[in-house]
Amino acid sequence: MIRRILPFLLALILSLGVVQAQKNAQSDDSIYDQVRRILANDPDVKGGAFDVEVKAGVVTVKGKVANERARLKVDKLCKKAKGVTEVKNLVKVEP
Repeated sequence: MIRRILPFLLALILSLGVVQAQKNAQSDDSIYDQVRRILANDPDVKGGAFDVEVKAGVVTVKGKVANERARLKVDKLCKKAKGVTEVKNLVKVEP
């Protein structure tokens, strides 16, 4: 009897783990929205003109800023969004 039930119990336990992991993971769309909002609300980077892409939690940001300090701040701000695993900062400094 136990041999019949054991595979079903293991499958149930594994599926519950997958469901919980999916609940905890942030979708790329959610991360994108968070990053755009964070950048747009920051007075130092003046975030409207950035091109933002998110794939599997990796955020790629392209655009232009006035100085190196603002470029570094873009990186820091993107990392604040929940679910971001890596930031590829391709922002250029053009005064």
